[in-house]
Amino acid sequence: MKNSIAERVFDFLVKYPPFNLLNTPDLFEISKEVSIIYLEKGDTLFEKGDPAKPHFYMVRNGGVKLIHTTKEQTQEIINISDAGDVFGVRPLIANENYKLSATANEESIVYAIPIKTFTAVTHNNASVYKFLITAFATNAYDPYTAEESGKIFVDYLPNSSHDIVNFQTANYTKNPVTCHLDSSLKEAAIKMSLHKIGCIIVIDDAENPVGIITNSDIKNKIATGRFPIETQVTNIMNTPVITSKKNLTVADGQLIMLKHHIGHLCITKDGTANSKLIGVLTHHDVLATLGNNPTVILKEITRANRTKKLRAARLKANSLLKNYLEQNIPVGHIVKLISQINDAVTVRAIEIALKKMPTHPPVKFSWIALGSQGRKEQLLFTDQDNAIIFENVSEEKYEETQTYFLELAKLVTKSLNKIGFEYCEADMMASNPKWCLSITQWKNQFNDWILHPDEKAVLLSSIFFDFNHIYGNPEFASDLTDSIFETLDQTSLFFKYLGRDAVKSPSPLGFFNQFAVEKNSDQKDLFNIKSRTIMPLVDAARLLTLKNKIKGINNTSERFEELANLDPNNKELYQSCSYAFKALTKFKTKQGILHNNSGKYIELKTLTKEEQLKLRRCLKPVHAIQEVLKLRFDLKNFM
Repeated sequence: MKNSIAERVFDFLVKYPPFNLLNTPDLFEISKEVSIIYLEKGDTLFEKGDPAKPHFYMVRNGGVKLIHTTKEQTQEIINISDAGDVFGVRPLIANENYKLSATANEESIVYAIPIKTFTAVTHNNASVYKFLITAFATNAYDPYTAEESGKIFVDYLPNSSHDIVNFQTANYTKNPVTCHLDSSLKEAAIKMSLHKIGCIIVIDDAENPVGIITNSDIKNKIATGRFPIETQVTNIMNTPVITSKKNLTVADGQLIMLKHHIGHLCITKDGTANSKLIGVLTHHDVLATLGNNPTVILKEITRANRTKKLRAARLKANSLLKNYLEQNIPVGHIVKLISQINDAVTVRAIEIALKKMPTHPPVKFSWIALGSQGRKEQLLFTDQDNAIIFENVSEEKYEETQTYFLELAKLVTKSLNKIGFEYCEADMMASNPKWCLSITQWKNQFNDWILHPDEKAVLLSSIFFDFNHIYGNPEFASDLTDSIFETLDQTSLFFKYLGRDAVKSPSPLGFFNQFAVEKNSDQKDLFNIKSRTIMPLVDAARLLTLKNKIKGINNTSERFEELANLDPNNKELYQSCSYAFKALTKFKTKQGILHNNSGKYIELKTLTKEEQLKLRRCLKPVHAIQEVLKLRFDLKNFM
């Protein structure tokens, strides 16, 4: 007799990782054991601090919020998992209490995957193994748990030579520096200093590892006065040690480190603590082997002395981006990492350019990013939008000072162009005299846009109001923001112009609730995800941020999250806008990678049914926020 429920579960699971990595019999075995959970909006699956359950979960329909509760008992949404997303993976890797809460964001159906059955049929499956590590590390890398997780994050690039790296034998340190368990801490510390190492292994008479001492132990237990420097090493060492055998793979080593929150793994003759120590694998060893890791990329950027090396480092970030998207890493984390890399590339390009200048800068200055980089939303290579604010100088020195910074800007923009960031077609760059001004001139420019709004002023505002300090003196950017808010108090007309711009794009849904696609020949039947969905959200968030005088938050999703805190009556709408923006950004980026372009236009037929449902769900907040703006700023008579 057929098991129709198991078949329906199978048909869904087979579309998504890690289940699409299994053979049919194994997946069907899992499908027969899956429990189906129905959740009303607000129902909770597990809460922070709850013991690990014997399941992990996948969303079938709807959405589940993963929530972090702070020490002050405030709740912050870390991610919203929807159809095909796996969550609650912690019990698979570490038998610990949950670190986040999971609550239904809407009416939802969730599959509970039994861990016992899953692990039984996936034993020794390398592809599944990789996915599980990454899925767990997604939570371990969030801003609330990065420190406690040992800052370990696995970066896999499926279907490439990178797979070979992950499953090759780990390159650990042989003949590690040790001390006997009868040694004093002073003796051990002297050894560590002589060998310039950050840890030392404590061994017994049989040379078996019994403990480990790190620089942190010395700092926390000796420097604080808890123990004297002459104390025996056994008083401050971490014991027992975590061990493994010598032929472990890079993936094996990283999983063990992740599970036990450690940065050093002892390698012994038979893999247990009761045999001779033969080596030590460190977190640094793993990163050096993997190479394509945010930490490693950032180090390469800071050490680059030529544009060519900067480009090579930035190109690695593209592989990282593709990998993260394939592994369903929350887009909020992806955006933060890639933005940090982009900013680091810009900083290093400026530093290299400054060395080529004949003299030091004549006055203090601030290099600011505009547009998507200014909002920290730039994932794919796009064109440059930047500007320079320099310190006020006397009238007779103004031209000379501006000329210096224009020359500097030409070097920087040229370098960024070689790295992969195209020149701005509209010349919205610091190399343009219009956008290389003193702080007073910038204030006057913004005052003119705000107090005398027209089509051009609103267009420029949509670019320049999202500025973010990258290099130099941050006080100029802060001072300019204060000046903008002071000027905004003098007018309400400017808000109407911004509001009109935010609602000008037609509804993303047409008749019969279908996607509103393009009609012209070049993009016929394509969906413009940028102009119809992303930019209306960007414009709405900017307008409401300016109206509420929110300073220091440029990212669109973070702006909506802050608005949700400030306006509880519209909290649900703002949170929906924040989530929709992240999801739409993910759609756009995936399309860009797929077609090797900006991802602006989506070919709807390339999306699965589930993807189309996700996309459609994201369009509702766009329409809703536009309706709110029409009412709040009385735009119906201003269109």
